[in-house]
Amino acid sequence: MALLNTSGQPRYTTRFGLAAVAGGIVVAALTAPVATAAPDCSPAGVDAASDKVMQQAQAYLDTHPEGNKMLMTAALQPRPEAAATISAYASANPQEYAEFKSILAPLGTLQSQCGVSVVPSQFQWAFDQFIGG
Repeated sequence: MALLNTSGQPRYTTRFGLAAVAGGIVVAALTAPVATAAPDCSPAGVDAASDKVMQQAQAYLDTHPEGNKMLMTAALQPRPEAAATISAYASANPQEYAEFKSILAPLGTLQSQCGVSVVPSQFQWAFDQFIGG
């Protein structure tokens, strides 16, 4: 869906839900891009990269049911409780946290380098907390 960002340029929002948010939309792993490669910021490029992340995240969460459960729980909680749930899980499961964080990282790259929003605004805080660790 095309929207305008604060500069009046198109902003492409894709389906994303850090916590299988309210319906099971989840993100997944995208093979880490070469550090020097700039992301494809065209609408098609952003959508393709976001879709890959979502598919790979779902595959990851399918093999990590406790992580999926944590995300579902956090999605249903008020923000302060959700933040605590995410932090507690990250502390108790540092390897899974690091793996999932690396899966989500391409979305942060798209947002910062392309100036687009790929995370729905109501979940941006959770994405920022998760990525910021």
